[in-house]
Amino acid sequence: MPDTRYVFVTGGVASSLGKGIISASLAKLLQARGYRVTIQKLDPYLNVDPGTLNPYEHGECYVTEDGAETDLDLGHYERFLNVPTSQANNVTTGRIYQNVINKERRGDYLGKTVQIIPHITDEIKRNIKLLGSKHKFDVVITEIGGTVGDIESLPYIEAVRQLKWELGHRATVIHLTLVPYLAASGELKTKPTQHSVKSLLEIGVQPDVLVLRTEHDLSSDIRKKVALFCNVDSRAVVQSIDVSSIYEVPVKMQEEGLDEIILEKLQLPIEGKPELKEWKNFLSKLKAAKKTIRIGLVGKYVELADAYKSIIEALNHAGTYNDRKVELRLIHSENINQENVENTLKDLHGILVAPGFGHRGIEGKLLAVRYAREKDVPFFGICLGMQCAVIEFSQNVLKLEKPNSREMDHNTPNPVIDLMEDQKNITDKGGTMRLGAYECELKNNTNSARAYQKDLIHERHRHRYEFNNEYLQQFEDAGMISAGINPDTGLVEIVEIPKNKWFVGVQFHPEYSSTVIKPHPMFLAFVKAAIEHEEEGKKG
Repeated sequence: MPDTRYVFVTGGVASSLGKGIISASLAKLLQARGYRVTIQKLDPYLNVDPGTLNPYEHGECYVTEDGAETDLDLGHYERFLNVPTSQANNVTTGRIYQNVINKERRGDYLGKTVQIIPHITDEIKRNIKLLGSKHKFDVVITEIGGTVGDIESLPYIEAVRQLKWELGHRATVIHLTLVPYLAASGELKTKPTQHSVKSLLEIGVQPDVLVLRTEHDLSSDIRKKVALFCNVDSRAVVQSIDVSSIYEVPVKMQEEGLDEIILEKLQLPIEGKPELKEWKNFLSKLKAAKKTIRIGLVGKYVELADAYKSIIEALNHAGTYNDRKVELRLIHSENINQENVENTLKDLHGILVAPGFGHRGIEGKLLAVRYAREKDVPFFGICLGMQCAVIEFSQNVLKLEKPNSREMDHNTPNPVIDLMEDQKNITDKGGTMRLGAYECELKNNTNSARAYQKDLIHERHRHRYEFNNEYLQQFEDAGMISAGINPDTGLVEIVEIPKNKWFVGVQFHPEYSSTVIKPHPMFLAFVKAAIEHEEEGKKG
């Protein structure tokens, strides 16, 4: 689409100010006005994708329907817009350089010296414009990762400078900075913002809109001062004040008129005011919920909540639609042992065993599964959490000899979880997994079928190991059934224990598909089961 508009979102002063949330909020407002919008994240690290990154380094790895391993900000984009993203929505420096080097090896540059400018910047620009033209979007919002002044961000900022020059009114830049509050003097300080904009100007980019993160309301004097020193209209100085939920940000940005300012800059029609009716209904329910429900999330990366960002948000969506606030307990699986498991889990209304890779913390997860199964506490196992449910059942119910996943014990005599046949000869960790959306047929009269209210579902995967079908009959005879199967491969996607009230393990990642407007049915059903468990406990 030759008339696509481009909005670039850069950050300054400090990282983690919420560029992704501001980008998603603006996209939500433009979408509510009827524009076709998408968001793209440009990450300045050299990894080709976040797939091989430790969650402690970068938070969770978010997976798109087409099987791309991407930055967690894409999760925010989908949760806000209720529209799937793809491989094209996340580009890393690693991928940019890989593409350029591949072209150089093929001789595409006809023997020229390959340089940062123009070859790297041209490849960045190609990726930005490709998203708009290929998918016919009205507006592409591109978030530049990192902070202005970082060496690794420079090629991206240079690409933005060139695009602003080439595209004219069809490109605009939002710069997000921090206005810190000094408690000792009781003042908000704008100097860091001025220096951040100065850094941008030195690279040749003049921001059109400034979004200022702040703990306190900005006075008109502060806004005028920032506008004067940073060469922007005073009404283009927008405050982003701290809020109790990220889902309030679109409403705050609408109050600040961010969408109208951007549409003016891009010379697009401004008609009426979007109502955001469904969004505001969700916020009303979120604020109205007074009762709490205690859910334990058992994982091994709990020190960094972002490692489970999509699960936490999916639980919040489900809690809100069940008129509850979710009181989430993040429990480190390495800290659970035989002596303390009862004490650690006894006051929970639901137990979720989280995904992960590797054997660290696996014993604690198995103990949590056993506790949930034996005490009939609603249980939800996701990916490795589902595999833990299978291993625990094979150990304590089937009483097999040293059963395990081949991932944890390569020499196990009973690999109830095993490597897929076509993966066995692959050693490159970046290319061995089942990634993206796959079909699953649900079995009638199961908790899963009741949750989804349909026979065939599509869910996203990110794993290498599978339930070993050689053991399926033994499991079903002993009381753990296959509730969902991939129709093409016959692989088990869901296990359940029907005699328990709600004991479900899924091989896929339902958390990736939960959005504000469309909470995921499995999370809704899990939270509902937890509420029923709590109410039964009160009666008992």
